[in-house]
Amino acid sequence: MSLFHPVNLLCPQCEAPVSMSAVGSVNADRRPDLRDDILEDRFQDAACRACGESFRLQPQFNYLDAGRGQWIAAMPANRLRDHLELEDEANDLFSTSYGSQAPAAAQEVGKGLTVRLTFGWPAVREKLLLRQLELDDVIVEMMKLHILRSVETAPLAEGIELRLVDVDEETGSYVFAWLETASEKYIEYLNVPSELYQIIHDNPEGWAAIRGRLETGPFVDMQKLYMGEGRHTGDERQAG
Repeated sequence: MSLFHPVNLLCPQCEAPVSMSAVGSVNADRRPDLRDDILEDRFQDAACRACGESFRLQPQFNYLDAGRGQWIAAMPANRLRDHLELEDEANDLFSTSYGSQAPAAAQEVGKGLTVRLTFGWPAVREKLLLRQLELDDVIVEMMKLHILRSVETAPLAEGIELRLVDVDEETGSYVFAWLETASEKYIEYLNVPSELYQIIHDNPEGWAAIRGRLETGPFVDMQKLYMGEGRHTGDERQAG
């Protein structure tokens, strides 16, 4: 089931008290509307009654979609540098929930799940979108690396992310966006031909070393290559 708990916050604009329900877990099989809210960038939004300021509660929840084979530990963006520790925590939680330490019935569900760890709303939204588009998230991270090598004016800096956000229906190309992690503000869009995905897919040997580094743990994101890598455990399920 999907679980929520009440929290009391201060408005970031006027510091007035704001009460809302914070999510602890999402079961998208039973609540597909919550999955839709994440994809539409409106999940966990709040508004201050005193000044009208709108803001969004940072993610800190577990996401399950057994029908699509996804289990995600979604964490706040400011925990990114703790990814090694949080990879271990995510693996342990999955192990007791759906892995080797879970009841037999839960283990059967776990066999069909891909385990992922994300930081911030754009990252968790991207994982849901990629599964909807039936794309391998590891290959998409490789596409990002190719983009970084190919675009001289890429606004690469700490606090800036590159995410696949849409598909151009007219051309069939993938729409990537540079965005600010903290504000989720979109900075620049980039259309990338879908052929790049296929080229990488068809060259597994050439990308084997990078794939191996990206798949060392549930945090599958090119950012890990610049900060150190996670550790592989027997319970994680890789995309394929």
